[in-house]
Amino acid sequence: MTKKSIYLYIIAGLILILFGYSYFSRPNETNSVLAAGMDTKKADDGQQQKSYPPAPDFNLKDLDGKDVRLSDHKGKVVLIDFWATWCPPCRKGIPELVEMQKKYGSEKFIVLGISVDQDDENKVRDFARDFQINYPVLFYTPDVIDAYGGIEAIPTTFVVDKQGKVRQGVQGYRPKEFFIKLIDSLL
Repeated sequence: MTKKSIYLYIIAGLILILFGYSYFSRPNETNSVLAAGMDTKKADDGQQQKSYPPAPDFNLKDLDGKDVRLSDHKGKVVLIDFWATWCPPCRKGIPELVEMQKKYGSEKFIVLGISVDQDDENKVRDFARDFQINYPVLFYTPDVIDAYGGIEAIPTTFVVDKQGKVRQGVQGYRPKEFFIKLIDSLL
């Protein structure tokens, strides 16, 4: 293999990395709301009314090996964030999630971070410590990924209302203001 072909492979690899980063970190407007079965129905008065699907319940292990169920948080607004330690947009958004958890406390609101890292769990624990994550960090299972529509990009975030209904689902990074407006309306 010549130097020229090595350089071409390196350049092609960098282009693929940059394309992947820009694709997965930008909001995808056609898929920005993961409808997850949201229907529009007419109410008795003839007005259009949205029907929100129930959030799939799960039972996942946290960093300490304890079980955490979504249903344990019924009555709270829950922000479910699918993320990974190696994901630049996730790394950008996690400090904002930490801020939101501080802002709202845990009485009426909670962030549940679901790590999709497939390697060493200690790496996730170290990451959570380094980023001072103040909300439960959970380890994914394939069943949970399937239940939430087969997560195609990370971060993917769902906001669940107090009744356990999915009110919003987005792929890609969004600034905290995007979520705060919705959370405030649901509290």
